[in-house]
Amino acid sequence: MMSNKLRTSIPNSVTCLNIASGCVAIAFAFAGKFEWASLAICAAALFDFLDGALARLLNAYSPLGKELDSLSDMVSFGVAPAAMVYILLPEPVSYFALAIPVCGALRLAKFNLDTRQTSGFIGLPIPANALFWIGEVSLWQTSPTTEANMWYRAAIVLLVSLAMLSPVRLPSLKFHSARPSRENTPRYLILIISAGCIVAFGVPGFAIAIGLYFLYGAISTVAAR
Repeated sequence: MMSNKLRTSIPNSVTCLNIASGCVAIAFAFAGKFEWASLAICAAALFDFLDGALARLLNAYSPLGKELDSLSDMVSFGVAPAAMVYILLPEPVSYFALAIPVCGALRLAKFNLDTRQTSGFIGLPIPANALFWIGEVSLWQTSPTTEANMWYRAAIVLLVSLAMLSPVRLPSLKFHSARPSRENTPRYLILIISAGCIVAFGVPGFAIAIGLYFLYGAISTVAAR
């Protein structure tokens, strides 16, 4: 039988790949290779999904794994997208990019302490934030940053960052079973619509998909009240 130490080391090793991917994304961002940076963030998101799936499959939860997961998310989904935004925006609005890791850190700290977020999220999850910036950065690359639109872009940075700290309730997209159910129906719809956005709009479709995901949560939160 596999020892507990060995079992917990498997998902933790995958989490380390998440961190490594985030560091690679940061390096690519500062080299101006945004497409490669985006791919590295996507790889980090994949490893972020796999480490949780492996922890559940092996029943290999550990305090170390929980802390390591938050640190890796901070690098890959907070600092890495912020680096892309910082490079693309001209000064002084480039410093608005600092809101992404700051709000991301607060989001992760709140998530670790909030017992209400076991089956869903309150506020935009930090991986979803990173996927939004993959799409938005791709869109920004197709049009130059001008005096007229740079403050508009800075406002987007602030709004999306603050969305991570909002009271909006969002469903988790982690499936505990593949069977159709009342709990899984919103997850399937979100995934189908997201795939449709990416097919229809390409990489900018990531930003549209995350925007619709957040809008769904906002409407559901208001309706529940």
